[in-house]
Amino acid sequence: EGAGRIALPEIDSTNAEGFRRAAALAGPTWILAGLQTAGRGRRARPWTSPQGNFHGTLVLKPTEPPDQVALRSFAAALALRDALVQVTGLGNSFTLKWPNDVLCNGGKLAGILLESQGLNGPDPVLCVGIGVNLIAAPDPSQVEPGAVTPVSLLQEAGLRITPEALLDALAPAYARREASFQAEGFAPLRAAWLSHAARLGETIRARTGDQIREGRFETIDAQGNLILRMTEG
Repeated sequence: EGAGRIALPEIDSTNAEGFRRAAALAGPTWILAGLQTAGRGRRARPWTSPQGNFHGTLVLKPTEPPDQVALRSFAAALALRDALVQVTGLGNSFTLKWPNDVLCNGGKLAGILLESQGLNGPDPVLCVGIGVNLIAAPDPSQVEPGAVTPVSLLQEAGLRITPEALLDALAPAYARREASFQAEGFAPLRAAWLSHAARLGETIRARTGDQIREGRFETIDAQGNLILRMTEG
């Protein structure tokens, strides 16, 4: 699959470990942790990381401009969906939520957090952090109001998949999506992502920073931005 692997019993955050190790890594490398003591999600929210769930980071050294680098969140979401379909056989259960969540039967199964350092410098690093609720999901009371209800794969599909088994499927799935991105740019990723998008054509609420906007989810554009049809046009 062309990527290295480092498995650790316990770490603060796999993304943080990715940045610490990046200089010593020769090529793309997955870091898998049994436990995370300080996992985090978008907008610096804590991410619950019990044993048995998947806590992993792919460390990359990208060469594209920062706006292109960010499009890998779509590659990662698609690769994760590919891997989940492969290990469960349940193609129709998994959909994608902008910008980077994977849903199972409409509940939040996984989150993806891209963090970068030095993208315009000589030593760029991108950490693609992925958390998947394989066996346990946070209590709905722990998530912010209006957020999608968290679910686990065990609860939704009755399947126990180990983090290692998921990575066995995810690493080559990501490598395929990365190769497509390198060869053909964002267009194939965009088309594939839209084909699995949750609630396309429906009225949704999108949160960017402190703003919440409501409108009909029409598409994502060539830069990966969400396009909403607002009531005012």
